[in-house]
Amino acid sequence: MTTTSPALAEWPQTGDAHRRAENSAVIGSGDGVWERATRDVLRWRVKTASGFAVDSTGPVSEGDHVTVTARVLFLTVVEPVEVVAVVAEPNRVGFAYRTLPGHPVSGEEAFIVHRSGDEVRLTVRSLTRAAPQQPWRALYPLLLIAQQVARRRYLRSLR
Repeated sequence: MTTTSPALAEWPQTGDAHRRAENSAVIGSGDGVWERATRDVLRWRVKTASGFAVDSTGPVSEGDHVTVTARVLFLTVVEPVEVVAVVAEPNRVGFAYRTLPGHPVSGEEAFIVHRSGDEVRLTVRSLTRAAPQQPWRALYPLLLIAQQVARRRYLRSLR
């Protein structure tokens, strides 16, 4: 079971020790925006349009192991993840992944495109805690700042 619950409109409390964040933004309106956004979210566009490289070219599929790469100045950060849920419903499309060993943080993240009437929104949910390994554990406070910057980019990625 995924803890970011991408299939649910209301995200229930998880009761665990992760930092919880949920952010949403309107990305447009109408069927054309909906069709483009749902296609793009399932092809990692939220990540790639936000400056990350993803080693998957096909649509997301539950169980996929994917490597996401971030380049910051002269540093390359490798983020191994596993897709744990995919949702494809008439008014809600998206997926969630969990981090794997070697990722800078421990947790789960979901990207969900949903619509109400004509309005199309992107919601990003994340549960984060420090990774067990160094140097990431010591860098966790800086990673939280980087995560906030990434979330702002995510919310603009499908416009």
